[in-house]
Amino acid sequence: MRTIAGLLASTQELSQIYLPVILHLNNPADKQIFDDLLKNEKALFVHDEMYGQLQELVKCKNPSIKIKPEDYTTLVNDHLKGQAITEYGVWVYYPWSRRLVHLLDEEEFIEVRTNRNQNKITRAERQLLSTKKIGVVGLSVGQSIALTMAMERVCGEIRLADFDTAELSNLNRIRTGLHNMGVNKTIIAAREIAEIDPFIKVKIFNDGLHKQNMDEFFTGGGKLDLFIEVCDGIDIKLESRFKARELQIPVVMDTNDRGMLDIERFDLEPGRSILHGLTDAFIENNSISVTDENRMPIVMSILSFDSLSERMKSSMAEINKTINTWPQLASSVVLGGAITTDIARRILLNEHTHSGRYYVDLDDIFKQ
Repeated sequence: MRTIAGLLASTQELSQIYLPVILHLNNPADKQIFDDLLKNEKALFVHDEMYGQLQELVKCKNPSIKIKPEDYTTLVNDHLKGQAITEYGVWVYYPWSRRLVHLLDEEEFIEVRTNRNQNKITRAERQLLSTKKIGVVGLSVGQSIALTMAMERVCGEIRLADFDTAELSNLNRIRTGLHNMGVNKTIIAAREIAEIDPFIKVKIFNDGLHKQNMDEFFTGGGKLDLFIEVCDGIDIKLESRFKARELQIPVVMDTNDRGMLDIERFDLEPGRSILHGLTDAFIENNSISVTDENRMPIVMSILSFDSLSERMKSSMAEINKTINTWPQLASSVVLGGAITTDIARRILLNEHTHSGRYYVDLDDIFKQ
């Protein structure tokens, strides 16, 4: 008889799994794994829309031809060249949801999934972006950024760092289900990316970004092409910038108030002051020592308090009095995901080469 305790234990066993299993049935070892998943009832749900994907693929390859519905059977069969449709492409197993999904293999999958990006992102640009590595630290705003980047496919590898787990109060801005409370934010984001595109490489850092793993985060397996910093910890916010400047990696930060976005092109300006010089007064010997006394002045310098929205200013005065921390709205976080992904693509394609602070201020845009 199944018990709550037993089910909780089996759920806990899956809590750290975030990588999908990609199986090619023409590989005997993969075929054995596939058969075992079905035989041992590890795969509880099977999704096979391969024929529909092949229809889309045929359509993508022939954009100038108006294909009649009755013509697809012949065109799909011609593409299969006698191969059984059940063995075509790959089967992807998602252990955390027990789902087995039949997909086109990587090249054809990417062609179909990104087809409607054309030509806002050309095929040549898509190929270049697929070679890029992006690091994201802070998985509240960062979750929206990471998922938008995955959907738009502006990179081939993404590294995610956050030490925290999802709590009920996080769900005002983190797009996930209630069943993910207590799960690492990195794992939640990594799983969603895998469910969007299992061919994007994801690395996670469940203990957040810190001095001991910073080298691995920035350079392990190849140096980052872009660093997205959206964490709350002021110490890491500063230390990671010194590291990015040392390695000449550009940095982007979204603050989700007034659509404020910071760009620091350390790749083009290796001698540039971090955070546009806003923290220069606190720097000694090329570093900043954060103390209880200077923490808030540093935060206020970074945020440029006078430029904050009126609601954020009033909220900052109420922290630890009538509210626990500064507020973040889902609409602002999702906007941050959009504008950060957009500027990341422009930077990686060498379309934007400037540093600075920018605003996409909806209050100003929609003012009466």
